[in-house]
Amino acid sequence: MSNEGVPLGSILAYHARRSPGRAALVVEGAAVGFGELDARANRRARMLAAHGVMAGDFVTVALPNGAEFYETVFSIWKLGAIPNIVSARLARPEMEAILDLVRPRLFVGEPPGPGTPALPANLPGLEGYSADPLPAAVSPHWKAMTSGGSTGRPKVIVDATPARWDPREGFLLQRPGDVILNPGPLYHNAPFHCISMGLFVGATIVEMGRFDPLRALELIEAHEVNWVTMVPTMMHRIWRLGPDVLSRFTLPSLRLMLHMAAPCAPWLKEAWIGWLGSERVWEYYGTTEGTGSTMISGADWLTHRGSVGRVREGYALKILDDAGQERPVGEVGEVYFRPAGGPGSTYHYLGSTPKRVGEWETQGDLGHVDEEGYLYLSDRRNDLIISGGANIYPAEVEAALEAHPDVRSSAVIGLPDEEWGARVHAIVQPVEGGRPDEAELLAFVAGRLASYKRPRTLEFTGEPLRDEAGKVRRAALRQARLGQARVEEA
Repeated sequence: MSNEGVPLGSILAYHARRSPGRAALVVEGAAVGFGELDARANRRARMLAAHGVMAGDFVTVALPNGAEFYETVFSIWKLGAIPNIVSARLARPEMEAILDLVRPRLFVGEPPGPGTPALPANLPGLEGYSADPLPAAVSPHWKAMTSGGSTGRPKVIVDATPARWDPREGFLLQRPGDVILNPGPLYHNAPFHCISMGLFVGATIVEMGRFDPLRALELIEAHEVNWVTMVPTMMHRIWRLGPDVLSRFTLPSLRLMLHMAAPCAPWLKEAWIGWLGSERVWEYYGTTEGTGSTMISGADWLTHRGSVGRVREGYALKILDDAGQERPVGEVGEVYFRPAGGPGSTYHYLGSTPKRVGEWETQGDLGHVDEEGYLYLSDRRNDLIISGGANIYPAEVEAALEAHPDVRSSAVIGLPDEEWGARVHAIVQPVEGGRPDEAELLAFVAGRLASYKRPRTLEFTGEPLRDEAGKVRRAALRQARLGQARVEEA
């Protein structure tokens, strides 16, 4: 985001003037032009203003993916206010905790209780407001995203940069005028950030609403999509369609598939590179806080297998131990970043405090760098399992489990063990219509992992283990099983 450029509240009109026939959105097969989206956002902005929203206010948005979501966010920017994006499906206690932190002027969606000033998703009387342009305004913070993190305690990450963008400047290899598919939930930072940036440069967004693997491929071909971001869970579901289905799709228009937000199993990454080619499969690793990021092409990944890339321009990276000392090349420690503007220059928290060592800041990820500066992630510190004195990274065990054709998803946690201190426990979600034999699955994993890393206990579940953005809350899964064990003992 730049201090120069077009205010985000005016950027739809900017593109409407330059490309009057171009679609901004395609939702459920219907195209919405930049001018039409701008007019709708103007109406909504006036309705929000009539309910007290002013420059600098937070407005909490709890809407599903769809035209109303985009209209609402742009209407907030038009007033110089700050969109605070949350999942419409949050449990009431978590939603109330977030609202207590943010204290929004208004809540758009279904509020958790009667004490919150709110407007429904389908705003009645919207057509009674003018669609004429509003005076230009710039939000002091272009977004305020929510996160439960691995602990489940909510926090709000308020971006430090004002709501302006240079519409000629593409983000993460996006290009002005691209066609971009959105398969992800917009309440997560990665899709919200990437898809918003696409609109800022005049891209057409093909909005899926809800991810479906076959439909994603069909939309990419039908709309000649150039750029898409996915999480490994989506990649896994697409790959499980099988060779007969995948062979029908060459996706000639797709210039780049960028995956992020969760670890990707090396076998899955390699499979996608083999299908699409190394020049089209990229990976991004970064923080919602904007403190640092890395990026790697498929070609570089093949020569640095398992890496998430080198630190991007404008950031610095270090691997530190618990005492704050730098770790040698090849040795695992905590991943710390420093942005060019220094600590605190990219965001501030509501409801949390940063973990810093001098000017360096971490989000709790573990990893190491090689001699060329390529970063390799291990896991999050909170998820690390120490069994018999050995460090075990759940993501590595999950990758081995999910390579099995009958496993849709998995979550690996550490449970108390008298002999080992902690034992590796795997929760497995099978594919629909099948459940692998436990002994066969353990034998399959044994061919991929050292003995001390293999699950000592297994359970199967029909419930999804990861959300739509591929996130898994291992701490919550572990706590639920510890709670159940205490109930059984009583």
